[in-house]
Amino acid sequence: MKLGIIGLTGSGRRTLFGALTGVINQGLYGGSGQNVGVVRVPDKRLDWLTELYEPKKTTNAVIEFALPVGSDRTALRQADALVHVVNCFGGENPADNADNLNTELLLSDIESVEKRIERAKKNAKGDKKYAEEAAMLERLRDHLSQGNPARTFDTEVPELLTGKPTIYVANVSEDSLGGDKFIFDGEEALTVCAKLECDLLELEPEERQPFLDDLGISETGLDAMIRRSYEILGLISFLTAGKDEVRAWTVRGGTKAPGAAGKIHSDLERGFIRAEVVAFNDLKETGSMKAAKDKGLFRMEGKEYIVKDGDIMNILFNV
Repeated sequence: MKLGIIGLTGSGRRTLFGALTGVINQGLYGGSGQNVGVVRVPDKRLDWLTELYEPKKTTNAVIEFALPVGSDRTALRQADALVHVVNCFGGENPADNADNLNTELLLSDIESVEKRIERAKKNAKGDKKYAEEAAMLERLRDHLSQGNPARTFDTEVPELLTGKPTIYVANVSEDSLGGDKFIFDGEEALTVCAKLECDLLELEPEERQPFLDDLGISETGLDAMIRRSYEILGLISFLTAGKDEVRAWTVRGGTKAPGAAGKIHSDLERGFIRAEVVAFNDLKETGSMKAAKDKGLFRMEGKEYIVKDGDIMNILFNV
């Protein structure tokens, strides 16, 4: 999963990127391209399975955060979702700040669509399908020109900036944490103090939660971001466990067992026979795989089985 971080100058997007990734003051100012940081997705289920199996290694799911530098928006177009950081301190109007950047994104998308219309019309002289594409793109351009984001268009266009799911982050001062809620585009923003999140990096992991408790905060900005990103993208995690490795795998909700197997390796999807499945909560409650089997909680599932969050799976296949 890749999230692109955006925000107007002074929004605190660089500070938040540093807090989320631990990449601080490493070429974040000036130049072109992007800064990238990869973070592990905390998962207490993996911690428990690691204690149970004592594997050679444990592999968490990861999220890649990209912070564009300058006017280069290539990283944003490649992202699965955007994180829109809004300055909600210092006396500025947060709604205006959010609207101003959204207008920039709309204009960028309109420019991109105009170029695609021109190419489609040229190609339409030799292939009628491009005429249909040009007509669709013209409808899309009109939709955007009326101030509507691409994500509300009747055809999915995720490559456009306004076509991507967006997580709004209200960057507030420490004194404002736990105060007003902020709504942008009808969605409640995550409220964080980017500077405070950076300060947390200086604490040992075991010291962070007591510090947050004193401030009346239930989770870090990173934890909240991970939770929200999984929600808006419709993602879940299934698990594999054994002596060699305990690992979390990320798939979209509704994925069937062969598709999940393909996430591990294409051969597993191609030669899929069935999946051995036990729910994590059932395994934890019984304490061992043998006990789960004895209680009938260990199942054999076929090609139509829809994977659930927390499923522990072993894929049987033949190629």
